[in-house]
Amino acid sequence: MTASRTDAPTGNPTPTGTGTPTGTGGEAPGPALTGRIVLLTTSHRVAPGLLSWPAWQALRGADRVLCADPAHPQLPYLREAGVEVEEAVPDARELVDYCATAPGRTAVVITSADGDSALTDGLARLAGSGRERMPDLELLPGAYDLPGARLLDLVQVMDRIRVECPWSSTRTSEELVKYGIEEAYELVEAIEQGDREALREELGDVLLQVVFHARIAQEDPDEPFSVDDVAGGIVDKLVRRHPHIFGEEAAETAEDVRAHWLRTKAVEKRRDSVTDGVPLGQPALALAAKLASRARTAGLTVPVPEGEGVGYELLALAVRAAGQGIEPETALRAAARTYRDAIRAAEGARPGGAGGSAGE
Repeated sequence: MTASRTDAPTGNPTPTGTGTPTGTGGEAPGPALTGRIVLLTTSHRVAPGLLSWPAWQALRGADRVLCADPAHPQLPYLREAGVEVEEAVPDARELVDYCATAPGRTAVVITSADGDSALTDGLARLAGSGRERMPDLELLPGAYDLPGARLLDLVQVMDRIRVECPWSSTRTSEELVKYGIEEAYELVEAIEQGDREALREELGDVLLQVVFHARIAQEDPDEPFSVDDVAGGIVDKLVRRHPHIFGEEAAETAEDVRAHWLRTKAVEKRRDSVTDGVPLGQPALALAAKLASRARTAGLTVPVPEGEGVGYELLALAVRAAGQGIEPETALRAAARTYRDAIRAAEGARPGGAGGSAGE
């Protein structure tokens, strides 16, 4: 049972009983006449021992502290702080009876990472029966995940897959290139279609490619680097290129920000040509538009080369589109989707309905 600000554990009973519900902040709660059972959740993504003050209050004031997991990372720190912990599997019936035999008794259960569904389900059944004098039941988060905490899980999962999976353990970055390209295009499609669920999924697939390549890079015998190096590099770059946020420069408009970015980038890259760094392997329309954009940003007026054939015609269209602030790749994809719909309509209109020859 891992606590986070957005993912509450499932199967937790609703606070009930005849006593006053207990809080989680400020002063230590007074003794409840019917006793209290506290389910204390912690995050494995936060260093053990870094618990909230209400959690320490509950632990130090409890009559019993129980934990079913003898390897729980919090246990050494609790014992060091003088908190006695029983390594036992808590039982709903036993805990209810224990708290009912003496007024104000408190039992704290340190939940495991996988949750304690048998206990929470048992407490829910007893509370729902209407025949029990229930103690106050409280879910107390002892530690919250920080933003981005699930990225740590992704790194750990990728580490294990790289070691144990027969396919993933032998892949190289060169072999993964095609998957990175495919995932990027699927992300573009999700964005253009406005599909929020697909967008979330495709962002995850792109993120997987980043973590996968970084994990492979750790094993390089000559120039290894890790996902932390990747993240550190982009953090440093973002800070450098936003002096209006992390420095003393000012930026009032988006154009000011762009000027800062381009100026800082020019100093960093020290390129001989504005075309340096433009990947020639990208789709041709995007390549032509990027070259036109670089020339325009540099204040260069470069006539489009004249030549015969559709290639030069497409080049002129791409340069013209870029000059008008239009992404030719995006425009062509939208037109192509309209063309696809027209093909499907034609298939449905002809005798026999859709289908026919598979073509190439």
